[in-house]
Amino acid sequence: MEAPPFTSPYSQLLSKRPLPSSFSSLNFTRKISYKNNCPKFKPLPNFTIRASSTTDNVVTLLDYGAGNVRSVRNAIRHLGYDIKDVQTPEDILNANRLIFPGVGAFAAAMDVLNKSGMAEALCTYIENDRPFLGICLGLQLLFDSSDENGPVNGLGLIPGVVGRFDSSNGFRVPHIGWNVLQITKDSDILDEIGIRHVYFVHSYRAMPSNENREWVSSTCNYGDNFIASVSRGNVHAVQFHPEKSGDVGLSVLRRFLYPKSSVIKKPTEGKALKLAKRVIACLDVRTNDKGDLVVTKGDQYDVRESTEENEVRNLGKPVELAGQYYKDGADEVSFLNITGFRDFPVGDLPMLQVLRYTSENVFVPLTVGGGIRDFTDANGRHYSSLEVASEYFRSGADKISIGSDAVYAAEEYIKTGVKSGKSSLEQISRIYGNQAVVISIDPRRVYLNSANDAEFKTIKVTNPGPNGEEYAWYQCTVNGGREGRPLGAYELAKAVEELGAGEILLNCIDCDGQGNGYDIDLIKLISDAVSIPVIASSGAGAVEHFSEVFKKTNASAALAAGIFHRKEVPIQSVKEHLLNEGIEVRI
Repeated sequence: MEAPPFTSPYSQLLSKRPLPSSFSSLNFTRKISYKNNCPKFKPLPNFTIRASSTTDNVVTLLDYGAGNVRSVRNAIRHLGYDIKDVQTPEDILNANRLIFPGVGAFAAAMDVLNKSGMAEALCTYIENDRPFLGICLGLQLLFDSSDENGPVNGLGLIPGVVGRFDSSNGFRVPHIGWNVLQITKDSDILDEIGIRHVYFVHSYRAMPSNENREWVSSTCNYGDNFIASVSRGNVHAVQFHPEKSGDVGLSVLRRFLYPKSSVIKKPTEGKALKLAKRVIACLDVRTNDKGDLVVTKGDQYDVRESTEENEVRNLGKPVELAGQYYKDGADEVSFLNITGFRDFPVGDLPMLQVLRYTSENVFVPLTVGGGIRDFTDANGRHYSSLEVASEYFRSGADKISIGSDAVYAAEEYIKTGVKSGKSSLEQISRIYGNQAVVISIDPRRVYLNSANDAEFKTIKVTNPGPNGEEYAWYQCTVNGGREGRPLGAYELAKAVEELGAGEILLNCIDCDGQGNGYDIDLIKLISDAVSIPVIASSGAGAVEHFSEVFKKTNASAALAAGIFHRKEVPIQSVKEHLLNEGIEVRI
């Protein structure tokens, strides 16, 4: 059984105890008054730093308790190493090799590191050129400071300020998806990447300069050339997620863990040029009438067979299907918990086990939605939405999808004009970053004879309604599409972006399960209205539907379920078609 990470506001959150008062009072914008940000660590009496041993099969993991670190753990174990969790600053200084998979917000992470004494030990370890790999936020924290909820001082080991991507030039923020590196200097851990895609998910980045040039080993272009990795001596850090970048990413971890092995450098492969459009496999998961957890799929949200028994449609086991889609080339796997398990305490959620097992062998991003809200179990124990989300993250989820709760939060925000900070959307994005929050919108068309017949955003539809109506607005629904709300999809999308959403999953009840293609009118409306990525969903029935949605809208990704489950359209066929149509995809 793995040792728990050291106590922090995050790890206390994950232990199912009520949030400590100190957590809510953390000043996320204060600047640390360290000289050069990182003071020299003074070893304790009789304390010595052990020399690195090539026979030591242990990786020390600095997990401060925020976000999905399970996938990093699984990748390390997959490559043959055991894990020792950092619990004290001395554990850092004693490490033979240290991985810091930073997840979440910059300021919150620095607060934890400073209050626990880890910042000092981490600086000493790196300054002594010990084997180190930082991932994502683990790279950003090495710089002087960040503008995220700041300015906030970082560790100050690399010159530069971490700033937010500029969305004014048409690039969507967060930067989510599979992009390509430009190698700027030799770095052993990047030897097997070649011209291939790796997975990024972040809103802030560090920029190359004359001052940090000796550190930069690769850049990536997203509006500007930002720093994708740094390397000096035994110290490495990457902005992308190797544990979520499939076989290419595993090669990065392997080369860090086995720097002197006999791994032969592979020739450069792949033809990646830019950010790829994503193809996502979605698994609707629920219990059937026998109590088994199955993947199902409905027509317009009805998941029962049209038979005398009226049983739940069973299309396979969730863990097995997810593993197959990973092998088939899915860029992400999304789980939608459509049962909700509303009467079970968080610790007993079947979906948690699905995530844990899936993340052992699936090294692409995992999203989970359904039931993420405040609730009270049968024993009277209250769980906040933040606690629920935290359990999902710790079980293997990279992103959380919120549906009905986001509609209610948006309604309140539109009504009052005030961000309460109490909604699940706001709480989770504040702690884990907006890139970790996906809002699932479930609208249906309401046809109109005139564009002035509704108080919500209306459009002229490509295909007229049943009575020849030329206009429509898209009414948001909650509770699995069963209840309509006085709110349009356009208004909801604009509101949740302001409240902190990082991505929108755009469904359409009218198209769901029909196989006639995505609702291009709806997807164009929403993807043109927001500056965050939009995932097109509902209606795919052929490979041509994927190219159509990418050519006619600004969607960043396209999701499908039934056609993949029933093996009507293989994921590889979709990607080959997109490639032939001149659309960048990850192969």
